[in-house]
Amino acid sequence: MTTTLGVVFRPQSPPERLREVIHSAEAAGLAELWLWEDCFLEGGLTAATAALAWSERLHVGLGLLPVPLRNPAVAAMEIATVARLFPGRFLPGLGHGVLDWMAQVGARVPSPMTLLREHTTAVRDLLHGRTVDVDGRFVHLERVALDWPPADVPPVFVGGRGPKTVRLAGEVGDGVLLDSGFTPPQVRAACEQVAEGRVAAGRTGEPFRTVVYAELDTKAGDLQGRVEETVGALSEAGADTVVLQATGEHPDPEPLIEAVAQRPR
Repeated sequence: MTTTLGVVFRPQSPPERLREVIHSAEAAGLAELWLWEDCFLEGGLTAATAALAWSERLHVGLGLLPVPLRNPAVAAMEIATVARLFPGRFLPGLGHGVLDWMAQVGARVPSPMTLLREHTTAVRDLLHGRTVDVDGRFVHLERVALDWPPADVPPVFVGGRGPKTVRLAGEVGDGVLLDSGFTPPQVRAACEQVAEGRVAAGRTGEPFRTVVYAELDTKAGDLQGRVEETVGALSEAGADTVVLQATGEHPDPEPLIEAVAQRPR
């Protein structure tokens, strides 16, 4: 199995740097560039749309959008619009968000797991052109359908850390996002939890991707060697995609882009 490689443009970098990073990533032949949405840094969907517009073939992942911040109908409308404008290149992800931040903006709910299940299910159904009637604990939609569902429906990833959320990703998502805190043994365990969720939902025959973020200090020595070691270990553990992210208060993704470009094809 060939592992797909990506690099993160972290929202701690100023948004006006995104364009030059996109150009570098595309010139280097990078497969994917990933973004995320943190309070109170950069809007994930706006950044993803700009990144896609500034590139020709780069796949842009968004891992992740905190579900308490958006009504699922609005989230589906936005994802569908981006997916139609850039068919096959947008990789959206959903997740709990940082719960303290969700409380800070008045959006925290008493059961984040229930919200994530209801929200993800509704968004996927809408993207697939279904009419959604649901009166859940947190999601309430009455005869909602998208006028412009994407013909090329993007996979919806679910970000998680705990075993319950990772298992839920297997049940309701098209992929799982594991952050940089996961060691290779933990990635293996997460893949088993995902498989349990797939079996429980009767979805074992459907495509599914495991995306793992990997944090690297770009200022330490032998970056190329550490990239190879990290990618190899995570791939062996079950990662379909390894997304490299730079450490530090002001992370620069350019050294990682260069390191990926230098890998043998």
